[in-house]
Amino acid sequence: MIAHALHRMIEFGRRFAGRTKQEGPGPAKGVSGRGILVFHHTSDVIRAESLLRDAGMEIAVKGPPPELRTGCDLVIEFPLISQLEAAGILEEAKIRPLQVLPLQDILLEPVDLFHSRDFGDYLMVRAANMKITVDKRDLRIVNVSGGGCPDVPYLAEYLVGKRIGEAAPPRTLGHTLCGYALQLAYEELLRQCGGSS
Repeated sequence: MIAHALHRMIEFGRRFAGRTKQEGPGPAKGVSGRGILVFHHTSDVIRAESLLRDAGMEIAVKGPPPELRTGCDLVIEFPLISQLEAAGILEEAKIRPLQVLPLQDILLEPVDLFHSRDFGDYLMVRAANMKITVDKRDLRIVNVSGGGCPDVPYLAEYLVGKRIGEAAPPRTLGHTLCGYALQLAYEELLRQCGGSS
């Protein structure tokens, strides 16, 4: 079964490469050059993200398009040119995506996980179901909320009052989906605040 899936991915890669060569130097019309990996469990997304980033792959964790919701609220967007490399990395780690799809249609566009809201002196970033808010004047974390995982109160108690960039990253403190989403929000806040510490 795994060999069959790998064979199908290789064939798709060959067809995709052939189509773009025939249609000129740029990508074929409607083809973005990116694809998504769809998983059944969030834990697989978290492990796959770490492995693919460690391999130097340019990836992004996003929300799945509405028509691809499978119970896991995350997908990994990746460059299609790296599909065989990604398949090998995931196969070695025994992580099996449910689907590997090219983003050929705007209807299959993944949803950005981040939503920011500026409240004047405060900036809030939400990633999936977790929110983290900082005071823009001194970059202190003033609120952590959302989710329903058992580690959220602990994460909030630890982070509130500390400056963004000085606090330990949430991924080092919590190991649930909420902790992972909070890590994504934390990293986005760091990016928006210019990596300040």
